[in-house]
Amino acid sequence: MKHCSMEASDCLGITRRQALSVIGKTAGAAAMYQAMAYLGFAAQSPFKESERFERLRGAPKGVSVLVLGAGIAGMTAAYELRNAGYSVKILEYRPKAGGRCWTIRGGDVYTELGGATQKCEFDRGLYINPGPWRIPYNHFAILSYCKSFGVSLEPFIQVNYNAFVHSTRAYGGKPQRYRKVQADFQGHIAELLSKSVNQGALNKTLNKADREALTSALRSWGALREDGSYGKSIESAERRGFEVWPGGGLMPLMAASNDILEGKELIKSRFWRRIITGQFHEFQSSIFQPVGGMDMIAQAFAKQVDDLIKFNARVTSIAQDENGVSVSYENSARPGSALTERADYCVCTIPLSILSQIPLNVSAPMREAIRAVPYEASVKIGLQFKRRFWEDEHIYGGISYTDAPISLIGYPNTDYGRQGKGVLLGAYIWGRNAYEFTSMTPAERIEAALKYGALIHPQYRDHFENGIAVGWHRVPWTNGCHGIWTDETREKRYKDLCQIDGRIALAGEHASYIPAWLEGAVLSAQDAIKRLHANIVAKN
Repeated sequence: MKHCSMEASDCLGITRRQALSVIGKTAGAAAMYQAMAYLGFAAQSPFKESERFERLRGAPKGVSVLVLGAGIAGMTAAYELRNAGYSVKILEYRPKAGGRCWTIRGGDVYTELGGATQKCEFDRGLYINPGPWRIPYNHFAILSYCKSFGVSLEPFIQVNYNAFVHSTRAYGGKPQRYRKVQADFQGHIAELLSKSVNQGALNKTLNKADREALTSALRSWGALREDGSYGKSIESAERRGFEVWPGGGLMPLMAASNDILEGKELIKSRFWRRIITGQFHEFQSSIFQPVGGMDMIAQAFAKQVDDLIKFNARVTSIAQDENGVSVSYENSARPGSALTERADYCVCTIPLSILSQIPLNVSAPMREAIRAVPYEASVKIGLQFKRRFWEDEHIYGGISYTDAPISLIGYPNTDYGRQGKGVLLGAYIWGRNAYEFTSMTPAERIEAALKYGALIHPQYRDHFENGIAVGWHRVPWTNGCHGIWTDETREKRYKDLCQIDGRIALAGEHASYIPAWLEGAVLSAQDAIKRLHANIVAKN
């Protein structure tokens, strides 16, 4: 093995990376990035926006394509195929387009599997998005369509440091401000690392200059005091808030608070699992929502292809032969009606949870792939309150997190300071708790959301008016929230699912590496029709 001195340039990079690895594993990505900046490794990413999808060209004259499903994937496929010159029709189960890109407003009526019917009683202008509710900055395809179709966007606040982080098992169940949790967690970790540096724990991996740079980085990142400790100081108050806030004139002098969250309990609280969310790449920059609700996107797509859609069409079977594809369906408003639509080719965007129940003559590999993907359980609950009391607590948009079954509370990102009523996302539930909530009646779900939400906002009961609760395993047109892939099932089944099978191609978020996002649906549709188009042109 080649021996290198600590000062040698070709060895410093390795040893510094080893040190950064220790910091990353111990303190997390934010601490590591701060250390990288001081050690000279951090740099602006040269990431460039992906190119717009190249439109299809040269469709053979008279070739028809039937699209199943008028969700975002289906409408993307239909829009691009028609622009390429294909004759296109869409069969859609629901009486309106959008699929999971869905907004519920006052007056809407929703009946779930099992027969429970809810009528939304929200006031005019208020709504809840049961499915997608935000668009990350790097979802370029869906943002491109929004721009092309004139969908107005506004900021979605992912991280609000004035919101709460809550644990039923820590600090007596009292919610803590996100900014205090963030600042105190960073401060305590920075103190521990600073002590390690000063005690020589990193002498073998960092030279003197590097240790000094790292100590300086930790002092800045963690708001440490001159002695390297973390605690009450003006510097920490600048991060976590003041006991007496800076004022004017002869107001009392600003003062830092004494309520520093103790390090060991803070780690045991597992709050760090919540505050890391904003550091995921999807949420690091601007995030958007359509003005007026997520279905503004669905409506904009529908305006482009509305004349192609046959609504209330419940597909009952899909058959292909050497000459084309035949799809049997019934009018869902008139059960028992037997109708048929035929085309040369088919793009099927029906969720696999539904498609697996429909007779379909495709190859064994595709059939097995369709049956191999279960769907995630999820529950969203919208709650209308008589007044926007959370703004009295200086919370404008963003999310509060809790280990209670409701998982989080999402605050509206619109109408700040408005007098009158508002709607909170009172729960966004996944996993085991979602199965439990789905088994409840809608009224029971709402009651549970009020019970757990009151642990964070005691005003809940006083101001609550009405609510609506959607459990995705009971949504008739999806039977689940989104497809769940594991590494094993992707390895065995994913390519089979995405192949052109005779005259049939599948598309949707389930046929992407971005499940549950609109971007996955759009990219899947673009890829499927591009390959289908190539096959068609080759045969003609």
